[in-house]
Amino acid sequence: MKKVLSIAGSDSGGGAGIQADLKAIAARGVYGMSVITALTAQNTVGVQEIFEIDSEFVGKQIDSVMSDMGADVWKSGMLSNAQIINIVAGKAHEYNIENFIVDPVMVSRSGDSLLKQAAVNSLIEQLIPISYVITPNHYEAQVIIKKSINNLKDAKKAARIIYELGAKHVVIKGGHIPNIKNAIDIFYDGREYIEIKSARIETKNTHGTGCTYASTIAAEVAKGNKPLKAVKIAKKYLTKLLQDSIQFEIGKGNGPLNHFFGEQVKLK
Repeated sequence: MKKVLSIAGSDSGGGAGIQADLKAIAARGVYGMSVITALTAQNTVGVQEIFEIDSEFVGKQIDSVMSDMGADVWKSGMLSNAQIINIVAGKAHEYNIENFIVDPVMVSRSGDSLLKQAAVNSLIEQLIPISYVITPNHYEAQVIIKKSINNLKDAKKAARIIYELGAKHVVIKGGHIPNIKNAIDIFYDGREYIEIKSARIETKNTHGTGCTYASTIAAEVAKGNKPLKAVKIAKKYLTKLLQDSIQFEIGKGNGPLNHFFGEQVKLK
């Protein structure tokens, strides 16, 4: 069975982070494993508190999984400080990880920075060059390139800049890009820009969309799909999740997704 190792924070509300990753990976028929980088007291309304895991223990978790089970693909999410990023990058080199899907979580839904500058620098210098696919949203791409993104043309320029930093494939998620009607993601592999389009779904239940998207890409790459196909599948899956989760009533804020839509086990 194909395996994906997710390296990310834990969401006590179950909507994002490791919890969303494992749900998405399982929904795509792949075995998911986890390395916890942070514990959060979190719900649909927001994050109340964060407890960072010691970077050395993050490394030990990675060693435990890789020494026994191995992984076809790594996927990273919230890596909250430079020390953790350094450990993860070092372990990726140690285990010769070629398929590393990087979700550069660094900006909150409100646009607030989640990482100190030292961590941002480490992410740019150490994670981007070893990423097989990197999936920044509009805000995260702006932090990486240190420029504003105001339209699709800007997003394509950002994709090229991030590619030149070492990423093999770049996906700029278009859900927050201004001045566009639909949700258009930009895929760039150093040769061509491909627009991956979907209708914009009006729903408050969007918690964990970025985690789900990157984890689905990871699962599809583990199954042998090329990056572009994996991204297209992830886009279709996420769009269907958003549509199906409109009526999902969990929590008082931005609710989670129903990762197993239409796949609920029926017991007789």
